Amino acid sequence: MSRMQPSRRTRVGIIVEQCWQRVPGGSGTYITELTRALLDRADLDPLGMSALHARVSATSVGLTLPVRALPLPRAALYRLWDHTGAPRPEWTVPGLDVVHATTWAVPATRRPLVVTVHDLAFLRDPSHFTPHGVRFFTRALDRTRDVARAVIVPSIATARDCEQAGIEPERIHVVPHGARPLVPPEASEHRLILPDRYVLWCGTWEPRKNLAMLLAAFELVASQDKEIHLVLVGPRGWGDRIAPDASSPSAARVHLLGRLDPAGLDEAYARAEAFCFPSTWEGFGLPVLEAMAAGLPVVTSRDTSMAEIAAGVGVLVNPLDPTDIAAGILEAIGPAHPTLAALSQKRALDYTWAAAAEQTAAAYDAALRR
Repeated sequence: MSRMQPSRRTRVGIIVEQCWQRVPGGSGTYITELTRALLDRADLDPLGMSALHARVSATSVGLTLPVRALPLPRAALYRLWDHTGAPRPEWTVPGLDVVHATTWAVPATRRPLVVTVHDLAFLRDPSHFTPHGVRFFTRALDRTRDVARAVIVPSIATARDCEQAGIEPERIHVVPHGARPLVPPEASEHRLILPDRYVLWCGTWEPRKNLAMLLAAFELVASQDKEIHLVLVGPRGWGDRIAPDASSPSAARVHLLGRLDPAGLDEAYARAEAFCFPSTWEGFGLPVLEAMAAGLPVVTSRDTSMAEIAAGVGVLVNPLDPTDIAAGILEAIGPAHPTLAALSQKRALDYTWAAAAEQTAAAYDAALRR
């Protein structure tokens, strides 16, 4: 009796260069968590692909899949991809079935191309980005529109933006992110010096994160709750440095922690009372989902992708109105806190990286069949 031969696994070259950026941001988390989940699938053979890095290994930037370097440093590689149509990933790794660009670093390839579009914020407000960045993103969008067989987006909001940018709906696959497993520390293992009660924000500091409005809202909250603090976690991105008004009575209750390692971030989530993320626009808003997975009531912006995650379980506010943001924070830390916390954690169970990997594999299959 003959044995059935196993189906051949789809060989996918995944561009993981974002993980070497100075500030990888949510896109870096997306790459590390998604590729870890893709490795668990029996139908895929994923391989990371990066620019040439002599001193920093793939494991040191959080990647668990094998990575092959293309023979050029990042700047030269991106420039050639933009202007010459080379080098192609399949030249370095023969036998690729699909190439997946996980950010706007879209390679030149003759293999079926899948592109993840996290957001089109640069079209909504170009002033929130550098002129060089807007030109780079625009060229990448043009290539995506012209040649990508499948386009992965994390939210319905981004899918609509892609359609408006000229990408046909049949090429678009909505694949929400997953909630990263959190490991809250025991009280005896606390490493961070944190206030007893605080509202948490985390992300990369940049204009669209709307930190000026959050600080203005916190002044109003602090005037009503004399014990609550605000903790801001995350690396400096770009734009003007936002800082609390030193003359404000609440300035001493605003704490800037900077970038934390995963264990420190887990601790910051675990010890917070609520989470506030009034960004004006995001492709998905991964910090909101991570906060919900930690069982935190969330306050975030209505009419955005974050509202897709938090609708019916979080407090949705006008991100341009400090009074409304303040009212949302006071609701989250008030009598409704236990109910909102339970609803957050329950909703977060709907979002897993295994599900994201399943839907990403379906996008690869669609690209192969298209």
